[in-house]
Amino acid sequence: MNITSRKPMVYYGGESLGKPDAVIPRIGASNTFYGTAVVRQFEMMNSYCVNSSVSISNSRDKLRSLQILAKAGINMPVTGFASHTKDIEGVIETVGSIPLIMKLLQGTQGQGIVLAETRKAAESVMSAFRQLDADIMVQEFIKESSGTDIRAFVVGNRVVAAMERTAPDGEFRSNVHRGGRIEKVALTNEEMNIVTEASNILGLSVAGVDLMRSDRGPLILEVNSSPGLQGIESSSNVNVADEIISFIEQKKENLDVQS
Repeated sequence: MNITSRKPMVYYGGESLGKPDAVIPRIGASNTFYGTAVVRQFEMMNSYCVNSSVSISNSRDKLRSLQILAKAGINMPVTGFASHTKDIEGVIETVGSIPLIMKLLQGTQGQGIVLAETRKAAESVMSAFRQLDADIMVQEFIKESSGTDIRAFVVGNRVVAAMERTAPDGEFRSNVHRGGRIEKVALTNEEMNIVTEASNILGLSVAGVDLMRSDRGPLILEVNSSPGLQGIESSSNVNVADEIISFIEQKKENLDVQS
């Protein structure tokens, strides 16, 4: 990257990429710092970025994203955050029930997620994680939705596809990378509204929004700024990539008219 106020530029293989009309950020979890820096560079060049660098950074920080959504009134599982083993009692009281879900903030694809079925187990997990200097988020266990969640794919202000993920027997994590089964699912109007609202609050035009169905309505689990396409396309029979391109074309037309 050439970081200059006169002529910012991005290079690949020693060659300038020029000024693209639009950029679709696809950033792996381990490359968030560098990836968002590249997106910022394209923003400096006035290229249209489907998801902004700020929205990507906020969504990648699990705690920060939930704080933003909670402030906006989005329903989610009761969530606590602890940085020390002495805090586990207070966090359990905050969440209000055992069993509970314990998550590493840096975890992806179902890694770093533990179901603590007793208070002693929760304390042991907390101690083990803290010895690794890991930050831990604690959430209530939604019994009625155990082993099942929904991934909704949002493009612009629309849910273009949705799939239900079901964990294999003996597993509570429904991630496809953990062997979960996937199938097409129809969302209610309430679910579509909360999904698009969560995406919009975080400033994302393209997002994978995870939710659970509970006795008190849909609960948002996470909003992903670089969601995978293979599972959602195969289960829903929707060409999500085409939907993204169509959205960009329409967006660019509107921006060109305004300019």
